[in-house]
Amino acid sequence: MGILIDETTHVLVQGITGFQGSLHTKSMISYGTKIKAGVRPGKGGLQIHGIPVFNSVKEAKEQYSIDSSILFIPAPFVKEAVFETIDSRIKTIVIITEDIPIKDAILIIKKAEQNCITIIGPNSPGIISPGDCKLGIMPSHVFYPGNVGLVSRSGTLTYEIAASLTREKIGQSTCIGIGGDPITGISFIDCLKLFEEDPETKAVVLIGEIGGNAEEKTAEYILSKGFSKPIIAYIAGRTAPLNKRMGHAGAIIMGQSGSAKSKIEALNNAGVNVAEKPSDIPKMLKPLLKV
Repeated sequence: MGILIDETTHVLVQGITGFQGSLHTKSMISYGTKIKAGVRPGKGGLQIHGIPVFNSVKEAKEQYSIDSSILFIPAPFVKEAVFETIDSRIKTIVIITEDIPIKDAILIIKKAEQNCITIIGPNSPGIISPGDCKLGIMPSHVFYPGNVGLVSRSGTLTYEIAASLTREKIGQSTCIGIGGDPITGISFIDCLKLFEEDPETKAVVLIGEIGGNAEEKTAEYILSKGFSKPIIAYIAGRTAPLNKRMGHAGAIIMGQSGSAKSKIEALNNAGVNVAEKPSDIPKMLKPLLKV
């Protein structure tokens, strides 16, 4: 089962007729994800890979029961599309699009919080519960069903570390990319709360990177509230130069704030073991899981 999605999740694809939307819809269907409908204004009545296309989220919701939506929409149009999805009371929304204007991202997150809607992203590779449901762009063959939850700011590292776990026969309950933009929806802390309540998840891998203070805030949460399951963390960007943007919009160090050193120290102080290399993670997990 895992968190947020499972084999019963009914999915809407917004932007389904575009190249990326069509490509990844086909991949998700092949994985077994229950995609019920797509949306593209002006394209209502078409079918993409056998999936009916509607002109609006409202029209699709009137015809199908929808639990989650995934967006493949250009950045300038994401805010209005997400607002429409929130107004249709779809409970989980995955935003693949990156570089959404900061003001738009803030408004999206605020409206979602007001309506108790979960936003994954922006700039997220998505979420997968291996063997059950894939809602995103990740290469599905690197994931394997099991009991390790994985939450990450980096899409590529999500795939790399999941693949290393799978090679060692360490399966995953749910893998979720929270997004690499400066303003994102679901956080490390939100995911830890969900993994804490998930009986299938026995341990968690947390993949952070330089920039921002999400990892430090997570460490504070663990210190103050506690977390009953073992966590192994990895922080990317140990050798990154100061005051220089590195890849993700959020990956910039200002002084010591947001540095790998700051994040590693905070997590260590909270009792979290931090791996030096991604390849160390399976070795660190095995004794905790008694694999």
